[in-house]
Amino acid sequence: MTQDAQSIPRVALITGATSGIGLASARLLAEQGHRVFIGARSAENVTATVKELREEGLDVDGSVVDVRDSAAVTAFVQAAVDRFGTIDVLVNNAGRSGGGVTADIADELWDDVIDTNLNSVFRLTKEVLNTGGMRHKDRGRIINIASTAGKQGVVLGAPYSASKHGVVGFTKALGNELAPTGITVNAVCPGYVETPMAQRVRQGYAAAYDTDEDTILAKFRSKIPLGRYSTPEEVAGLVGYLASDTAGSITAQALNVCGGLGNF
Repeated sequence: MTQDAQSIPRVALITGATSGIGLASARLLAEQGHRVFIGARSAENVTATVKELREEGLDVDGSVVDVRDSAAVTAFVQAAVDRFGTIDVLVNNAGRSGGGVTADIADELWDDVIDTNLNSVFRLTKEVLNTGGMRHKDRGRIINIASTAGKQGVVLGAPYSASKHGVVGFTKALGNELAPTGITVNAVCPGYVETPMAQRVRQGYAAAYDTDEDTILAKFRSKIPLGRYSTPEEVAGLVGYLASDTAGSITAQALNVCGGLGNF
């Protein structure tokens, strides 16, 4: 049965959805007919994003959530269920950058990157399967935003690479576990994508290498066969496909959207 044939629209839950890939994914899934519930740490940003998407005629709501906090995650998923009903699609998008010279990385930085990027994926997924009701359905979609850094090591990015490798491993394990149920689990692995986080990453590398952001940008672009960064909308396109019925036989995969940067 297609999305259009559903008498009741499917419900999608997206974290980190007020900018970049998360926002593009929220917009696309809503345009596809999902009722979309978004979350982010800033209540102000959530309110502004919900208003923006509703003005586009989309069925969207949301609330604040800190994905590092189990109680906050439980409240967030419950709020989505109370507003729209049980969850059909989960997009674990919330994340942060973080790195530096590994020998100098503070424990607090390491812990926060792992908690934000990896532990949150477990927390949200478990909560959506239970409180969100997905484990009782015969069809579901869990889509984790990982990174090409989840398949290869990134210089000065050990915490980030470790967290995203963990997301890929979690995706493959859970995808195989849930395969008999009709719930698919996949990871989307962006390369360089032009987002607010990408700008912060360039600033960090510019400081580390004592150069300017334009030099870092040119260096990064030179690594990409297409010669340019991907757009959030291009990444969201894969999210939208994986959420569809047509993608029903794709599970436990980590799929790149990277302009040819990673051919693995």
